[in-house]
Amino acid sequence: MKVRLLPLILLLCFFLSACGASSSGEEPGSMEPEEPPTDTRPAAETEPAAEPEAEEEENEPQFVSPLTGLAIPEEDVGKRPVAVMLNNLKAAMPQYGVSSADIIYEVPAEGGITRMLAVFQSMEGVGRIGSVRSARPYFLDLAQGLDAIFLHAGGSEQAYSDIKTRGVTALDCIRGPYEGTLYWRDQSRIKIAGFEHSVFTSGEKIQNLFPTYRIRLAHEEDYSYSCQFSKDGTPQNGKAADVLTVRYSNYKTGVFTYSKDTGLYMIEQYGTKYIDGETGEQVGVTNVLVLFTDISPILGDTEGRLKVDLVGEGDGIFLCGGRSVDIRWEKADSKSQFIYTLEDGSPLVFGVGRTYVNIMDIGSSVTIA
Repeated sequence: MKVRLLPLILLLCFFLSACGASSSGEEPGSMEPEEPPTDTRPAAETEPAAEPEAEEEENEPQFVSPLTGLAIPEEDVGKRPVAVMLNNLKAAMPQYGVSSADIIYEVPAEGGITRMLAVFQSMEGVGRIGSVRSARPYFLDLAQGLDAIFLHAGGSEQAYSDIKTRGVTALDCIRGPYEGTLYWRDQSRIKIAGFEHSVFTSGEKIQNLFPTYRIRLAHEEDYSYSCQFSKDGTPQNGKAADVLTVRYSNYKTGVFTYSKDTGLYMIEQYGTKYIDGETGEQVGVTNVLVLFTDISPILGDTEGRLKVDLVGEGDGIFLCGGRSVDIRWEKADSKSQFIYTLEDGSPLVFGVGRTYVNIMDIGSSVTIA
């Protein structure tokens, strides 16, 4: 009987020894510390997927211009924009401040020339602006459509009459009390280009002086600007549009060339680069529009001034991101803003950035290559 118990006793001792090793936290036959298990999942799974998106959201500007979608200071939110009449004769080049404008409207004037309306939502960082030139009635339509404060130096008699009857907030260098304060005359320009091309203002003067004037500086509470913006405003199913050429007259042709490096249409006129005299750089914009409407001489006007129909509707072309698409425009009345749609009636979406609007007579020479 004793012999038979020996194997059982040996088996019991082996079992107790194994249990003791296990309870001590050690693997049998090893005294090395246990290594943590290796994570065999792909590296991407161990990183929070939401972090890049969250970081991108943090970089979004908190306050943006309704005219561009670009960042502006908080104090400029809800303010009325400033619309400045600009000379566009060869003799008036270079213009100043145009690269800072949110929107530039170019429209024919008498004698085959064009004039421009430069619109600024914020004057922060804007230097000199000019040379400032005289008003025409259709430029009032553009300014009022944006509820803008209109700056000009002179105007046609019809423009002066419309300013009064339509209640336009207009600050005039010629017949107003603003020369020497809001405006000044550049003496070097008088010598080089002539007296009529010498009127300038600046972002600093506008910021400092506007609060001292008895004018409304903010939009009404129910005002909203209807344009929509996207980081990529390239029109879907658009046609290739690397170069746009718009011929206003024998005197003036504009050329817009798309740069893939900057995503902007770089502008030329009079056979050379369109340079901002304030920055010394060529002007480029994200969005380009061509709006077609009826333009005709005013009967009996000895100066050959024009009637430009901006109230109503018509066809147009939109360019962004190197592509173009046909559009429709509508303006209900002189105080209404432009409404832009695609041909199917859906809203036009602009690229975030500045816009250049060519307003041209129906049948004008426009080529896209």
